[in-house]
Amino acid sequence: MSYSTADSLPPVTLDDVRGAQKMLTGVARVTAMEGSRHLSQLVGAPVHFKCENLQRTGSFKLRGAYVRIAGLLPEERAAGVVAASAGNHAQGVALASSLLGVGSTVFMPKGAPLPKISATRDYGAEVRLHGQVVDETLAAAQEYAAETGAVFIHPFDHPDIIAGQGTVGLEILEQCPEVRTIVVGVGGGGLAAGVAMAVKTLRPDVRIVGVQAAGAAAYPPSLAAGHPVAVDNPVTMADGIKVGRPGDVPFQLVRDLVDEVRTVTEDEIATALLLCLERAKLVVEPAGASPVAALLSDPGAFEGPVVALLSGGNVDPVLLQRVLRHGMAAQGRYLAVRLRLTDRPGALATLLGVLSVVDANVLDVSHVRTDPRLGLTEAEVELHLETKGRTHCAEVGQALREAGYTVIG
Repeated sequence: MSYSTADSLPPVTLDDVRGAQKMLTGVARVTAMEGSRHLSQLVGAPVHFKCENLQRTGSFKLRGAYVRIAGLLPEERAAGVVAASAGNHAQGVALASSLLGVGSTVFMPKGAPLPKISATRDYGAEVRLHGQVVDETLAAAQEYAAETGAVFIHPFDHPDIIAGQGTVGLEILEQCPEVRTIVVGVGGGGLAAGVAMAVKTLRPDVRIVGVQAAGAAAYPPSLAAGHPVAVDNPVTMADGIKVGRPGDVPFQLVRDLVDEVRTVTEDEIATALLLCLERAKLVVEPAGASPVAALLSDPGAFEGPVVALLSGGNVDPVLLQRVLRHGMAAQGRYLAVRLRLTDRPGALATLLGVLSVVDANVLDVSHVRTDPRLGLTEAEVELHLETKGRTHCAEVGQALREAGYTVIG
C-alpha cells in the first residue's frame, strides 16, 4: 500500500482499507452482529455487539497482521518476521505468518498466560519468553530484528496494520447501516484509527467514541497536548488496551476522526465482562468489554443505534475467575466480611445461623483462633458470601451488628 506520513495527509485512506478487505477475503471472518436487549433498554435505543471476540485467533488482530505481512517484499518474507506481545497480537502474527508461509518468532513476557503461549505455538510461531513486562519483551524483539534481519511487526503503529483493522468499520456499516454511534476500546490506537477512517469517510455523521481504562489512559493527555504523551506505569486488568503511549501513526487519525475518548474504571470493566457473559452468553476479555463498560457507566450519553465493538475474547481462565468475582462484588452479589467473635463452643454455628436468617449464602469460611492480634477469648472469622445486591449487603451488615458482632472489614 502507498501512503504519506505528512501531517497534512492521512497515513491511511479508505482505498487502503478497501484493499485490505479484499486481501482478507477467506482469511478473516465477517464476524456476527448481535443485539443486546438489556443495553438497548438502558440506552433507550438499539445496541448491537460487533463480535470480534469470535474472530479467528479470538480477536481483531489477525486482520492487521495479515495485511502487514502480506505486503512484505519477497526478500523480507524470506527473512521472517518477529513480534512482541502478551497475547492477541502474538496469535494474529503467528496465524497470519503460517497462512502466508512466512517464518515467525514471537517474544512474550515470562508471565504471559499459558493458554496464550500454547495457542501462539500452535499457530506456528517460535515463542521466546523474555522479560517481565511487555516493554522488556518489545526491546528484545527489536534487538532480534536488528541482529537477524527479520521484519518487526508492530501491533498498531503502521499504516498496513491500521488498514487491516479498519475493515471492521466497513463490516459495521454493511451490517448496521443505520448506526449512529460506534464505541471502541483504545490502547495504542490502531483499531480506533482504522475504524474511524473507514466509517468517517463514508458516514461523517456517525459518532466514534474511544474508551480507555482509567489506569492506562494515554490518549486524553496526548490529545490535550497535541502529540503522543507517555503514561508511566499503566495499570489495568485490560491488557489488550494497556499501552503507555499512543502510536505516532494512529494518533493522527484518532485526533482528527474520533469524536471523544472516555475512560472507565476497573469495577466498570468487571461489571461489563460479567454482563457479556450472563446476558449475551459471550466470553469477552476485559479490553473487549471496555465499550460495554462505557455504555453502562453513562447510558444516556450515546445516540442510537449504537454498535459496541467487542475486540477480543482471549481471557485467561484464572483472570476470568478473578474478574467475575470482582464484577459480582461491584454489583453487590459477592461480599467478603471479617469479624471477631467470642471463642466458645457453638460460636461459629450461631454466626452462620444469623447469616441463614438473612438468606446470605456462605461460599467460604476462614476461622483463626491463634493470632497475636487476638485476645485470649477471641476468634477472627473471614466469610465469603453470595448476596443479592447492594441492598442485601447492607442488610447482612446490619444483621451482624445487631447480633453483637464487631465487623472489621
